[in-house]
Parts: sequence; structure tokens; C-alpha cells
Amino acid sequence: MLRRLMDYLRLLLFVCGVLLGVQVPAFVDQYGKALTAHTQEAKQSLAEFQRDADRFFGGDIDRLIAHYKQNPDAVFNAGGESIEAIYHRYRLLSEALTEFNQSGYGGFDRLVLAPLPEIRQQVWQHFSHSILLDGRAIAFGLLFGLLFAMLCELTLHGCGRCCRGAYRRIRLSAKTSGEERVEKP
Repeated sequence: MLRRLMDYLRLLLFVCGVLLGVQVPAFVDQYGKALTAHTQEAKQSLAEFQRDADRFFGGDIDRLIAHYKQNPDAVFNAGGESIEAIYHRYRLLSEALTEFNQSGYGGFDRLVLAPLPEIRQQVWQHFSHSILLDGRAIAFGLLFGLLFAMLCELTLHGCGRCCRGAYRRIRLSAKTSGEERVEKP
């Protein structure tokens, strides 16, 4: 009976590991979608200024920003700083999205090695647990399930051995102190 219960526990740990493991590709997918959405939003914010740069500066937005910043009017000057901030944000997001999409590991490495912290945090806060049924998610889930089940089982065996050893030491010391009490009278 105990053996069968342990088999079910192993199976339960494996299934839990698989379910946890398939969340990783889902998180990466949602990160990619959020990165795409932020990039599109930054592009839309920059679109009107890009039209002005196309019309007056041959498409060079850096010259448009410099023109705004050189203007003695403080409002225009501040506008140049705002445009520059939007432009740098768009370039950062665009480069991150390009690297994410060109990654040989489907964006996993970009998310681990060079994520955009504010987007990763946003995805984490609004993460909706889902199960992707593509080959990558299934493989990751199975691998994670196997590793999770093995790690839990090894941990339980280690704890069991430690508890058994501690119990034996306590029993041995109690037995030894009991023998000393018997010999004293």
C-alpha cells in the first residue's frame, strides 16, 4: 500500500512539474507579445514626428530633434527632449524585439540574458497562466516535470535518511543513558 502511494506521489510530482514547465514558454510568449505591443505603441507615438522629419529634414529625426533643441523658446526646447525620449524608447524596444525574434532559442535567451526589466515586470504582474501546445512547450514541460519529480524525490529521500539517522542517534543515546541509570544503583 505504501509503495503504491509513493508511486502516485511520484506521478503527482511529475504532473505538477509538467504544468509548471509549460508555463515558461507561455511566459516567454506573453513577453514577446508585450514587447511587440510596446514597440508598436512607441512607433505610433513617433509617427507624427517622423512625418515632420521626412518633410523637412530628409527623414532624419536626429536633425528634427536638434532643430527643436536649438530653438531659444523653452517650450520648443522641452519638446525636443520629449521627442528624443520617445525616439530612444522606440529604438530600444525595436532592437530588443529584433533580437527576441532572431534568437535561436525562441526568445528564451533574450528573456534570461537581456530582458527589458519594466516589460518583464509588467508581464509577470499580468501573467495569465496558459498551456501552449507546441513542440517547444511540451518538450520543456516534460523535461521540467522529470527534473522536478527527481529533485523532489531526492529531497524526500535525503530528509528521510536524515530523520532516520537522527532517530537512531536519539534512540542510541537514550538506550545508553538508560543502561547507565540501571548500573548506578
